[in-house]
Amino acid sequence: MVQYPGSRLTTAGEAWRQVRNQWIIPYGGALLLVAVLALALFYWRRGPLGGHLPDTGRRVERFTPFERSAHLLNAASFTVLAISGLVMAFGKFVLLPVIGSTLFGWLTYALKTAHNFVGPLFAVTLVIMIITFVRDNLPRAGDLGWLVRAGGMIGGQEVPSHRFNAGEKVLFWAGVLVLGGIVVGSGLVLDKVLPGLAYLRGDMQVAHMIHAAAAMLMMALFLGHIYMGTIGTRGAWQGMRTGWVDEAWAAEHHALWLADIRAGKIPAQRSSEPMPANLSPVEGTR
Repeated sequence: MVQYPGSRLTTAGEAWRQVRNQWIIPYGGALLLVAVLALALFYWRRGPLGGHLPDTGRRVERFTPFERSAHLLNAASFTVLAISGLVMAFGKFVLLPVIGSTLFGWLTYALKTAHNFVGPLFAVTLVIMIITFVRDNLPRAGDLGWLVRAGGMIGGQEVPSHRFNAGEKVLFWAGVLVLGGIVVGSGLVLDKVLPGLAYLRGDMQVAHMIHAAAAMLMMALFLGHIYMGTIGTRGAWQGMRTGWVDEAWAAEHHALWLADIRAGKIPAQRSSEPMPANLSPVEGTR
């Protein structure tokens, strides 16, 4: 007999089921729904941010080809894991009544298999992402002021920041390092690939609860990241897609980073790859 937080004193399997069905699934689903609705409301009220400065035609390299490749692999594996995880968590409430038990059974089996195999790939890409971006995500002077003013949402003027602002740094440390580490660690336990563990049923149940709860929090955080990197900020997606942004974009969103470039502290181009010839003169800020 066991009693997990949020369950009654009962058998281990029933206690796990109570925590999953009465806490993780409903509250995790509510968290994701609130995050989506909040972003939709923000976009409806504010629209995409930026684009107020005229394009200069002068480009700076925001992401090198290696950084973009690492981000792409990490984002692709995260997407597969998120979709498959959401179907396994909420599919019986949303998809099962629509597509029927036979198709739903095959779909969940395929997605569960994909989840198990893509998980280790995500772990590798997560480590690469941490090593690649940790230096520019270290706390610096001005980060606290950025957080106090919510990046400019309070006061109406964007707060100057270095290559990554304080919001992005919170995402890195809380979402990528802490939650990502918890999700990866518990996921590798569930995949039974860590040597030296007994993989007892009770341990697997605890690992699953930790994995599911951390994954819900991680997805909620990354919804904001995905929003800001696509439709939420003009020019942000182009910066990740091509690696280059206009100086006007850098001045508007990361003024301290641009100041360091102009002062010669940071090179305007860190890779040997030439700037794409077909980059639109106004694509950097619009």
